[in-house]
Amino acid sequence: MTSEPSFVDRVDDPRISPQFCRHLPGETDVVLLGVVHDHPASIARVELVLKHLEPDALALELPAAALPLYRTYARDIEGDGPPRFGGEMAAAISAAPESDLVGIDAPNWSFVRRLATRLLADRVPASTARRVLSSLGGATRTALTCRVAATVSNATSMTVACDDPIEYTCSHADSPATQAAHERRHVSGVSALLRHAGTDEPTATAYRDETREACMVDHLESLREDATGSVVAVVGIDHLKPLEAALSGE
Repeated sequence: MTSEPSFVDRVDDPRISPQFCRHLPGETDVVLLGVVHDHPASIARVELVLKHLEPDALALELPAAALPLYRTYARDIEGDGPPRFGGEMAAAISAAPESDLVGIDAPNWSFVRRLATRLLADRVPASTARRVLSSLGGATRTALTCRVAATVSNATSMTVACDDPIEYTCSHADSPATQAAHERRHVSGVSALLRHAGTDEPTATAYRDETREACMVDHLESLREDATGSVVAVVGIDHLKPLEAALSGE
């Protein structure tokens, strides 16, 4: 597989491009798929790539506690239609039913330990530490809510949704070119807003996200060592470049 052109270079679909897909060859190939939550182009991207690659391991930017709920969402997908809930993560699970499924996002003990160590080492202001801990508490509550929702969904005929799907001005019925162009504009607009709001000082969000990314890299390195075939990771587009750099040793 490493001697062949990557899947990204061989597929004629505007939704599958180097901006959103990174192929990291090695003894175990890793493919990183960047996504925009609930976007039609992102959902199509993960479906197309995963059905083609059939990876040994599928890593999702979800906490392990949320996986049972997203399995339920994937099970409820009808035919070739998009998932009612769970967006690209549910679509990924449905498209790779034989892959080993792993949740690589926080919260988990590794994340908490790493985050606490960094906050102490950097001697962050108390106000920043409080904001970081507040966001951690919110993420933990969300993960536990997903676990409870999965239990209810599996015990009854009712599917419990933890959040409402995001709606965009393009849909799954639009052409691949229309979906891809809308997604690129959306990413460009969000990136411009983040640059405008940037600061030289580490923020609570930066501490949280950089620690999350470090833990995701640890998970992916472990999968890379243990997998007998390829590994595909589905992550938010903002995490794509940092993960690629870390996994490539840059």
